[in-house]
Parts: sequence; structure tokens; C-alpha cells
Amino acid sequence: MTTTHTPDTPQAAHASLPTIAFIGGGNMASAIIGGLIRQGHPASQIEVVEPYAPTREALLKNFGLTAQPEAGPALQRASIVVWAVKPQTFKDAAAQAQAHTQQALHLSVAAGIRSDSIAQWLGTERIVRTMPNTPALVGKGMSAIYARPAVTPAERQSVEAIMDSTGEFLWVESETQLDAVTALSGSGPAYVFYFLEAMTRAGVGMGLSDAQAHKLAVGTFVGASELARRSDEPPAVLRERVTSKGGTTYAALQSMEASGVSQAFEAAMRAAEKRANELGNEFGA
Repeated sequence: MTTTHTPDTPQAAHASLPTIAFIGGGNMASAIIGGLIRQGHPASQIEVVEPYAPTREALLKNFGLTAQPEAGPALQRASIVVWAVKPQTFKDAAAQAQAHTQQALHLSVAAGIRSDSIAQWLGTERIVRTMPNTPALVGKGMSAIYARPAVTPAERQSVEAIMDSTGEFLWVESETQLDAVTALSGSGPAYVFYFLEAMTRAGVGMGLSDAQAHKLAVGTFVGASELARRSDEPPAVLRERVTSKGGTTYAALQSMEASGVSQAFEAAMRAAEKRANELGNEFGA
């Protein structure tokens, strides 16, 4: 008897994909949903719970998703639940959804809320935490992921498939490292935007138009970041290569050092790390 392989039909292929539910449909959820759909995950296998009507309307307009205003039995078909809620609302949201999500693996993108609290609220040890950032909106996110011991290798792969749709990721073995991740990459895009604002203002003050200064600043960040990505050399060496003693770059860096920019920047990141830890204490179990 000869056995032949029949290529999967779209329906058969879709049937092999998990149904994913999102509790919260804001920016980070939308970034992940958009990435999943771009990679071929059907909208029919995505559930969303979002109490805010304008956000539900945006999900319908952008992705053809009809989000529900509150948790209900539709969540029972999800094998993965992504928690994209604010830290202060997580506990209440979990109380509403818990009865409908016992079968699922849970993936939290909420800053600060520790997996011990999530496990207690949801009554399961199958918890994964990740800290993505907003460049996920354009598929250029950088995320770190932590899984509790009960999460299986296959479930880790499922999480990787989700996060891969948003950009790059790495695993951390200690949950406490996620506070540092929050300070570095989670909040990091805001630091970049802060410097872009300052560079643009300076450019305008030196005679460029706002559009010219913005384009030059953004292009510089993009180019320098790509150079750092491709290079085997550390940033310090790359910096030294464009810094001739007595030159323009040297003058700028000397001014920054005299103003304590580096120390202030490190202190700012420590403040973000401290606040991430505080969120877990304030809003955790």
C-alpha cells in the first residue's frame, strides 16, 4: 500500500494553530496581535477581552477582531492567554477570567507583577512572564522571557512563536532579572525618544528646521544601532573610533562627562528598576 502526503489545506493548517486569548487589547496586545496575523495566525483564533469601547473599535478596524467587554465562556477555547493589562488592574481582571482559563498557559506582559501573584490569582503554575517594549509595534521589539518550572519545553516553544512575531527575545533564568530588563529594554525606548527630542531641539537651535533636525537625529540612532548590532566590538570601541582628541565629538563628550550625563543616566535606570520592584509589592498578592 502506498502512502502519499497531502499538503495541508489552509483550514487544516489553521486547525493546528492554538487559539490565543488576550486580556487587554491596548498597544502591547495590538503589537502582538498584529505580528501574529502578519505571520499567518487567523483572526478567528484570537479572542480579546477589552472593557474600553474605543479600544474595541480600534481592534475591529485594524484586525477585524470583535473584542468582548468582559471575560466569558469564549475564553475556554484558548490554549494560551496573554495578560496585557495594567499592573493595578491585573488582580481584578484575573478574578473575572480565572474560571474560564484553567486549561490555558498564561503569558503576562504586565510590568512588575510577579509570577507568584499571578499563580495565586489564577490557580495554576503554568505561568510565563515577558517584558516586551513598544518597538514591537513595528516588529522590532526586544523582549526577555521567564518561565516557572511547571512550564513544559513545548509550552516554551509556543511562547517563543508568539514573541517571535514582535521582534527579538531572550530567556532569563531568574525572575528577579525582569526588573532590570524592565529598566533597560522595557522602558528603554522612552530614553531613546528623550534623546531624540533633545537632539532635535538642539538642531533647531543651531539653525536647522524641525523636520531636518528630526530626520538627522532619527537616522543617526538607526544607523548607530545597526552598526552596534553588526559589530563584534563593544560600544566603547565604536565610540572611540569617532572621537578624535580635540575634535567636535570629543568636545561634545567632554561636555556630557562634565555634566554627569552618564551617572545621571545610570541613576535613572536604577530608579526604573526600583519602581518595577515596587509595582510587584504594591499590586501583587
